[in-house]
Amino acid sequence: MKPIISVNNLTRRFGDFTAVDHITFDIEPGQVVGYLGPNGSGKTTTIRMLLGLIRPTEGSATVIGYDAATESEEIRSRAGYMSQKFALYNELTARENLVFYAGVYSVTDKQRVDELLEQLGLSLVSGQLVRTLSAGWRQRLALAAAIIHQPRLLLLDEPTSGVDPTARRAFWEMIYTLVNEGITILVTTHYMDEAEYCNRVGILSYGRLLALDTPGNLKAMLPGCMWEIFPDGKNGGRTDLLLPVLDVLSGAPGVIRTSLAGDHLRVLTTKSTKRDDIETVLKNKGVSDNRVEPADPVMEDAFMFLVSNQQSETAGKISSKDYSNTR
Repeated sequence: MKPIISVNNLTRRFGDFTAVDHITFDIEPGQVVGYLGPNGSGKTTTIRMLLGLIRPTEGSATVIGYDAATESEEIRSRAGYMSQKFALYNELTARENLVFYAGVYSVTDKQRVDELLEQLGLSLVSGQLVRTLSAGWRQRLALAAAIIHQPRLLLLDEPTSGVDPTARRAFWEMIYTLVNEGITILVTTHYMDEAEYCNRVGILSYGRLLALDTPGNLKAMLPGCMWEIFPDGKNGGRTDLLLPVLDVLSGAPGVIRTSLAGDHLRVLTTKSTKRDDIETVLKNKGVSDNRVEPADPVMEDAFMFLVSNQQSETAGKISSKDYSNTR
C-alpha cells in the first residue's frame, strides 16, 4: 500500500537553529499516528512543511501523492488542517463559520453543513456566536471546519490543548469515528496518555524523530523492569518524603532511571534487579516506610528513556569535541 505521507530527511532551519532535523518516516492510509513531544520539539514545524506552508531547508515530503514544497495547493485542497489556535471567526455563529469554510473549499453539497453540525453534536450551538462558546465547543467546531470538504488526510496540531479531560476524551472518540470513515489522521500532542490511543507514535525531541512505532513496541523497548515506590503507612501522600528516595536510587546499582510521578516514584531498573534489591538499598541508606511495587510501562516511560538516551549521546559528543579541541 502506498504511503499517504512519505518524508525523507526533512529538515528546517531558522538561522542557526534547527527546528526539524533530518526526519524520515512513512504513514500508511487508515491510521491514527501520534506525533509526541514537548512544546518546541518541532511538531508544528513538521506539520507546516507537510502542508507546504513553509519550505524545507533540506529533504522532501510527499503528501497524498503531491510534493509538499511545489504542489502545496493540491495538498491543502485534499487535506484538512486544525491548528492549535482554532482558526474560527468569533463574530460569526457556529453555522456561519461552517458555511464560510464550505465556500472556501468549494463544497457544493448544500446539506454538508447541517450533516456536520449533527454528526459532531453542534446543532444545539449552531446559532451561537463563536466568542460565546466554551473551549470544548470551539474545538468541535474547528474540527468540523477542517473536514467540511471530506479530506482523505487530517492534520491536527495540538487539538486538545486547553480543553478539559472530558472534552479531550470526547474528541478522541470523534477521531476514531473519522478513521472508520476512511480518513488518515496525524495528530501532534504533548499529552503522554493520548499517545496510547494511536496506532503508531512518533517520539520527537529537539527536532529529531527518536522512534516511530506502535505504543506496545515503544514500551517494549525499555531495557528492564518498571517499579513504583510510594510513601507507606502514616506517611501516605507525603510526596516530600520521596525526594530522599530519589536521591538514594539515582545512580544506585541496577537503577537506570528514576522520576517523580505525582504521589510516587517510577523507577526503571535492569531486568536482574529484584524488589529486595531496591528495598535493601533504601534500608542501608536509612530510608524507610516506602512501598515498592512492580509496574507496567507507560508511554511516558518510553518517552523519557528515549529522550534521556538522546541527551546522553549529545553530551558525549560535546564532551568529545571539547576534549579534542584541548589537545
